[in-house]
Amino acid sequence: MNISAFKIANKLITGPGAIEQLCAELTRLEVNNPLIVTDVILVNSGTVDLALAQLGDRRYGIFDQVKPEPEVAIVEDCTRAYREGGHDGLIAVGGGSAIDIAKGVVAFAGHAGPLSELFGVDLVKRKGPALIAIPTTAGTGSEVTNVAIFSDKQAQLKKGIVSDYLLPDVALVSPAMTLTCPRSVTAASGVDALVHAVESYISVNASPITDAIALGAIRLITKALPKAYANPTNLQAREDMATASLMAGMAFGNAGVGAVHALAYPLGGRFNIAHGVSNALLLPYVMAWNKTACVERFRDIAEAMGVRVANLSDKDAADQAVRAMADLCAAVDIPSGLRSFNVPEDAIPAMADEASKIDRLMRNNPRKLTAADIEKIYRAAY
Repeated sequence: MNISAFKIANKLITGPGAIEQLCAELTRLEVNNPLIVTDVILVNSGTVDLALAQLGDRRYGIFDQVKPEPEVAIVEDCTRAYREGGHDGLIAVGGGSAIDIAKGVVAFAGHAGPLSELFGVDLVKRKGPALIAIPTTAGTGSEVTNVAIFSDKQAQLKKGIVSDYLLPDVALVSPAMTLTCPRSVTAASGVDALVHAVESYISVNASPITDAIALGAIRLITKALPKAYANPTNLQAREDMATASLMAGMAFGNAGVGAVHALAYPLGGRFNIAHGVSNALLLPYVMAWNKTACVERFRDIAEAMGVRVANLSDKDAADQAVRAMADLCAAVDIPSGLRSFNVPEDAIPAMADEASKIDRLMRNNPRKLTAADIEKIYRAAY
């Protein structure tokens, strides 16, 4: 008998007026001096001001040094700011990078040793400071997952901390917070959410609960992402994308992701390609490889994307799912090949070897892949 557990942030608050609940949640969590974890762009755009306006008369600090593909050193700097400022909680305002940095502080703030001791699964020993996650992109789903991913520049690798203690106390998801998201980020983060939904649906750890949420997310993203990309001020499309990203995060936070993410990690670690872009680049090619292992599920994906599958065989429907994914990526101007990012072709064997060793992700994939198989996928995507 299969047994599955379902875990998410302790509390979800969604909708256009969700940001107005921030003050009440800080009071409930007894946070009187939060550290806002964000980046300079969001400070300058006025997005952070939407959160600051809800703090009342509380003291607060701002750490705005978050960068894309966050590095281990930034976690250490942010933790230092948290300790020196006498803060008693964290508010992450940003995309996955800001939320992951804040999660890193949650893990590291009460740890006596180096951060490197926490990389892995279930190595965080206790609950850290309260965390409220306010996403400003619709993609990573980090606001409802127990994972934080960081770049180790020296090793040219991405490393993760996985612990239920990283689950935010509150995920506060408001479409108004995503309105300043650039179109390129809207596209990449939106396809990233789609990857989460697809990979969780075909994961060997999928359950009836994650299946329903994943397919719902695929339906929403297929309809809403082109609209949000074409018209960034379309609040309904932004709300649908924020909801879909949350749902996809709930799905993959429990069922896991697979080969797309594993193959994307070397692109980020070696060539600084943004995580969402890496996933988007690889999605159609990995799907083409995986489809033979679960054609019935690919049929479901095609149907969720609006493909008429009634008169198609499972194989043909699976082919249509892959084609629909490629078409959606093209519609939001995702580059179609690794050469677009100046990835040297002679780096492929080393990347394939590296990706094949990311067992935490590869064991979720419905089709087993060798390093040679992965090399073929990279070459197809080149």
